[in-house]
Amino acid sequence: MKPEELLEQVIAIASDAGKMIRGIYQQGSFQQNIKDDLTPVTSADIAAHELITKRLSQLTPDIPVLSEEASDIPLAERGHWSSYWLVDPLDGTGEFIAGSGDFSVIIALVQQHRPVLGVVYVPMSEKCYYAVVGHGAFIRHHGVAQRIHSRQPAPAQHLRLAISRRQDPAKVLRLFREPEHCELLPLGGAALKSCMVAEGRADCYVRVGPTGEWDTGAAQIIIEEAGGRLLDTSLQPLTYNERDTLENPNFIVMGAPELAWEHILKAV
Repeated sequence: MKPEELLEQVIAIASDAGKMIRGIYQQGSFQQNIKDDLTPVTSADIAAHELITKRLSQLTPDIPVLSEEASDIPLAERGHWSSYWLVDPLDGTGEFIAGSGDFSVIIALVQQHRPVLGVVYVPMSEKCYYAVVGHGAFIRHHGVAQRIHSRQPAPAQHLRLAISRRQDPAKVLRLFREPEHCELLPLGGAALKSCMVAEGRADCYVRVGPTGEWDTGAAQIIIEEAGGRLLDTSLQPLTYNERDTLENPNFIVMGAPELAWEHILKAV
């Protein structure tokens, strides 16, 4: 089955998981724990993981699922996968706990180590960002879909930089040769900041610090179909399911790849 033939079913799965997460969030009754990597996890993460994994396995029984909440699969096993689902059931767990509302459900389909379908559903706004390779990037809200495009700022313009509310801005700004030319746009959730760039509300998003491949899979195909790129801070492509670790390097989501990023960033 082609990726575009799976899209509506995947959007429905992400939407159902998001509605469940929203219900738990609004009730305020959830359990919270700390994982071995010292990141938080809640009962909402686990419930969404179970729903998404079950539904994807029913949709495509022959395609394995790699979820953040069940990622302890050795490369010797997963390295043979030609296709797989890459899932973050609740991206922005810290934001969920803090009560900001900035969290999302992420589902990507990866084929031959490249994301080819991506869905990012935002439970609190009920917005859904999605893309399939070769078919463009879109946002859907209350049943109305609109194609989105990243912004192409002039070289002399200030860069609108999406940044985490919970990250020291200095850690990001020190990567820029002219940090005074960056306008900061705070937001929670890695995928949401990437989608800000894809729809032209921000020019770039730089992530300094640990993330997993599930944080970028859907975002990568969405930003690429919107006209941008997602690269590491040495301007090299991210890899998927090709290393023992599933942790990403620091990366940048850029809305206008044709800008001279090798001069904009110090790290290059």
